[in-house]
Amino acid sequence: MKDKKIDELKKKLEHKRKKGWENLSAKKEKEIFGFAEQYKRFLNENKTERETVLYYKNRAQQHGYSENSSEKLIVSNRGKNLMLIREGKKPIDEGVRIIASHVDCPRIDLKQNPLYEDSDLAFFHTHYYGGIKKYQWANIPLEIRGTVITKGEKQINVRIGEEEGAIFVVPDLCPHLSRKAQNDKKAPEVITGENLALLVGSMPEQGEGKDLVKLHILKILNQNYGIVEEDLISSELEVVPAMKAMDLGIDKSMVAGYGQDDRICAFASAEALFDAEAPLYTTIVFFADKEEIGSDGATGMNSMFLIRGIYKAAAAFGNSLNELGLLDLLSKSGALSADVNGAVNPLYKSVYENDNASFLGRGIVVTKFTGHGGKYMANDADAEWVGHIREILNKADILWQTGELGKVDEGGGGTVAKFLARYGMNVIDAGPALISMHSPYEVSSKVDLYETYRAYKQFIEEG
Repeated sequence: MKDKKIDELKKKLEHKRKKGWENLSAKKEKEIFGFAEQYKRFLNENKTERETVLYYKNRAQQHGYSENSSEKLIVSNRGKNLMLIREGKKPIDEGVRIIASHVDCPRIDLKQNPLYEDSDLAFFHTHYYGGIKKYQWANIPLEIRGTVITKGEKQINVRIGEEEGAIFVVPDLCPHLSRKAQNDKKAPEVITGENLALLVGSMPEQGEGKDLVKLHILKILNQNYGIVEEDLISSELEVVPAMKAMDLGIDKSMVAGYGQDDRICAFASAEALFDAEAPLYTTIVFFADKEEIGSDGATGMNSMFLIRGIYKAAAAFGNSLNELGLLDLLSKSGALSADVNGAVNPLYKSVYENDNASFLGRGIVVTKFTGHGGKYMANDADAEWVGHIREILNKADILWQTGELGKVDEGGGGTVAKFLARYGMNVIDAGPALISMHSPYEVSSKVDLYETYRAYKQFIEEG
């Protein structure tokens, strides 16, 4: 009898550690690969937060959402925040369920006075955004996407990249000359922030005078977009990788692409909302901005946008709220901070503690706490909420794992979870694991993407 009990325990342990590709039917594998094709197209079309928000506003409208609906509501903020709100079976004053991801990604931004000429070459000054390894951005194909506000406050959308027949690079130093300038430096100092300058042209304008290459670039910008140099002061132009998201591996089991932190969760949560049966609770799929730089600002999770959306939803669904009613609603609510974790990279095993690390291909990662060191600056989910999420995932036989971001004193990171928890609601982080997070070409598992979508869908339906 004792041996039988031990065998049962071993089977349960193996079940929790099994890989997502094991025992898949041909039908399920086809679903996973088909879902990944849709995801890759999404990544290629949407490389900025503005593009992502506009894409899902349009998708939501196709699914019956509108800004004046009494069942499926769209609430947006400055083109960089979005809430898709679907009425639940229970009255909204019994609480809501939130799946909050962020749609900003590490990148390079143009400075306000970007264009200059040096040694007969034209460059853009830049300032990096979020936690990047600067050396990873040198000598890779880059494109420019964003918005310029011209004289008279006219908005011009700019996109110059592979599809338009031109790319840009941050030029690096050749190895023949790098011995003193680079080779003995630590990795963060090999390329400095000011050296992340974007090479944009070399052809001079005809005539006499100074800065003729710069003048020629300004002429092209004016001809193509109606932009003058002063307009660049009032612009949001982002430099992002010009590489397409593609299948990775001989078996095509992974996706390599820019912006998967955290647009993989934005994609999975929105598609889950569209596909879910009627939700138990009123459900909000929330796209946040500014997470990579601390979640502050008018479009960050630390703003009042969530509160405005909940007030608007309550009114639309026939439950007007006062301030006390709102606080009660929030205290009854629960959220998934839909963000990625760092999968074990076996080339660098020393930074992980394997019993509490996440792995590629083993499903969605449930992360009880983030932060760094002694859980500093972290949300730390209650045991009750962890248990509730476990039940939801196990009930639907969803592949999931737990994980933390590296060894205790190795590093760490944060998400939007603590900004949701400040309202008194239950919050836990849940999203797929990535390899090469924050790089220009992150790696995800197709099975993890699909299981994350299934987990979000189950959370919407079961609460």
